[in-house]
Amino acid sequence: MPSSSAKPTDCLAFQHPISYFKQTTDYPTFSDLQHLMERAGPAIREEDHTIEATPSSPGLHENAIPKNNPAQAKQYSLTKLFVGLLNTVLFLVLILLLLGTGLTTQLESFVRTMVENDYLVLLGFTLVLGVGEGLIGFPLKIYSGYFLEHRYGLSNQTLARWFLEGLKGSLIGAAISGPVLLALFWCLRSFGVLWWLPVGILMFLLSVVLARLAPVILFPIFYKFKPLDESHLKERVVALCEKVGMRVSGVFVFDMSKNTKKANAAFTGIGKSRRIVLGDTLIANFTDEEIETVVAHELGHYKLRHLRTMIVTGTLSTFAGLYLTAQLYSVSLDWFGFSGGDTIAALPLLGLWLAVYSFVTTPLGNIISRAHERAADYFAVQLTGKKQAFTNALTKLGRINLADTTPHPLVEFLFHSHPSIERRIRSLEGMQVP
Repeated sequence: MPSSSAKPTDCLAFQHPISYFKQTTDYPTFSDLQHLMERAGPAIREEDHTIEATPSSPGLHENAIPKNNPAQAKQYSLTKLFVGLLNTVLFLVLILLLLGTGLTTQLESFVRTMVENDYLVLLGFTLVLGVGEGLIGFPLKIYSGYFLEHRYGLSNQTLARWFLEGLKGSLIGAAISGPVLLALFWCLRSFGVLWWLPVGILMFLLSVVLARLAPVILFPIFYKFKPLDESHLKERVVALCEKVGMRVSGVFVFDMSKNTKKANAAFTGIGKSRRIVLGDTLIANFTDEEIETVVAHELGHYKLRHLRTMIVTGTLSTFAGLYLTAQLYSVSLDWFGFSGGDTIAALPLLGLWLAVYSFVTTPLGNIISRAHERAADYFAVQLTGKKQAFTNALTKLGRINLADTTPHPLVEFLFHSHPSIERRIRSLEGMQVP
């Protein structure tokens, strides 16, 4: 179930492709995988579910309905936003300093004293920069990802588990970004000014592969999945899927409570790997009707072909972005004294332009995303006929996720991929239930 600021992607691979490309070529930690699985809020106890608490989910039954505290929610949301923007500014300033002072050239020369092969030089160059950026950005990362979440009572993670999850994410990110970097470098050398075209094709194919493999290979590295037990809830979920003509490989529960008090439901994968996943906190603490409307909302994205729309617009954005950044990259090489686009020391400049493009165009993607969310809300109510259960779920998720239900319109426009919860509920008030 989406929150007020998360993206409605059905799998990791179909986020904003340029943003994803920047992550896979810019020393990623793969934290987006975690964010995908934590798009909503911590669960609360309701009347018609029971589940045994596990060692990894202490107090699973003890979550009480938080009091409505708009001031605290706004403070939390603005702090997260400020830290995110500060991290972005830090990245841009760091890259500009490295380029402007000639440190990237010195670093390339230093790596060449140890290895001669250009592709090995690239990997070594990237590793050193990645470690350096990670160390510089670490205070913001641990504050936002660990201390802030604990301060507001949203996390179940110990510090050791937080480090472990981050390490796993970094290793997976390196395993994916390494081949992508090598392929990018090969395209820069082989295709000259047209390098953006094969790279765009490569990114599309990579997205398809990740969409297929993420649910069965990547997600289980972070969470344990098991089939949902036979129950009235499973019957409802399966019936909803059959009603809209959607085939899934199964309905699964994952141990979300090991890391967070939040709850979530989502569809992941494409083709034969498509499945429904429900957080254990959602199963334990939400009513059948509420879960049914949450699943119906996600089914709305499928039935209304939102994923197809996002794939098409995302692919077009990827090619347009790569083309534009290729032109800007070519023009700006002289600014820093680089002789060609395949100069290893110049590649952070390409990452800089990709980041700028992503930052500028993300609000446009959010406009489409918010429209999709509104349409999926209507679809959920029409499909289930349970408007009250759905609005209850939205209200509940807003409170327990400390979502800013009334963000400033400019903040919502620039940064929120979902309409505010207050807007979503208000838009449903006049809707006629079938």
